[in-house]
Amino acid sequence: MDIDFVITWVDMNDPKWKADFAKYSGKIDNKKNEVSEARFRDHGFLKYWFRGVEKFAPWVRKVHFVTCGQQPEWLNPAHPKLSLINHADYIPNQFLPVFNSSLIEIYLHKIPGIADQFVYFNDDFFIINHLPESRFFSNGLPNDIAAFRHNSGIGLWSKCLKNNIRLINQRFDKKTVLNRDHDKWFHPSYGKKANLTRLLKPYDKFVTLITPHNAQPYLKSTFEEVWNYAGDKLTAVSKNRFRSAEDYTQELFRTWQICSSKFEPYNTYQDTKMFPLILRSKQAIEAIHNQSYKLICLNDNAHIRNYEKVMQDLEKAFEAILPEKSQFEL
Repeated sequence: MDIDFVITWVDMNDPKWKADFAKYSGKIDNKKNEVSEARFRDHGFLKYWFRGVEKFAPWVRKVHFVTCGQQPEWLNPAHPKLSLINHADYIPNQFLPVFNSSLIEIYLHKIPGIADQFVYFNDDFFIINHLPESRFFSNGLPNDIAAFRHNSGIGLWSKCLKNNIRLINQRFDKKTVLNRDHDKWFHPSYGKKANLTRLLKPYDKFVTLITPHNAQPYLKSTFEEVWNYAGDKLTAVSKNRFRSAEDYTQELFRTWQICSSKFEPYNTYQDTKMFPLILRSKQAIEAIHNQSYKLICLNDNAHIRNYEKVMQDLEKAFEAILPEKSQFEL
């Protein structure tokens, strides 16, 4: 299997990025999640992402490093597995510059040379333990968990998820999908995660699926299918340079993949953990030190107490398990 990784990154201290951001937004506003500092700032942990790839997932074919033309000073652009991707390489020019992660994600299949099987990472997702190819793909299909969750519909992100599900219900019949793939939707490995799915089985519509919020495997063909079906809608929301309640998100493609039976059942929560640093910074630091999971997410927030101390302690934890420079570093 040829499997690629895709990671998106931004340097908010870059003068050109600052100028573009100011032109379209005005300023960073920590009261608004869409333009808060936490959405764009970098803690200097990116090198540990690359070290984790080299040490724990050396089988990866190619790493597509996606930015608006930026790269860290320490990055080795000559690494044979590294592909530097500018937004302009795969997103239509009329929608640039873009500060909306959802827009950056819905065009991923257009990245030049991307493998048919790829794994998408945000830059706050880290590999901290040995990770075989079979963690992401089995029998050529993405490993994933098909289970419902409650979505209040309150807040911008929840509204975007509602947009996704509205489109899914236009395309797929829930009864048909669950009957066809019963064993995938009610796999014993899901445990309690399947409780709401069982409860809502008689209900004739899909609702939002639970999201582990970590590295996500995809088939390139899934993106192509969604675009063939709803390209007009996806193009229409591409005008949103910042997150908007009109947006569709990568969850649309993930849910489509699951409803198309293009997945193998896998409870991703068993080796994946998301840590909201505003609440669980100590637990995140311990998890890195102890390598408690294969994949973790360090979810930033503009209002983290003792921010500098938390970042220092996280860096010490990363250094403890990934002290050696990778070949991705100069």
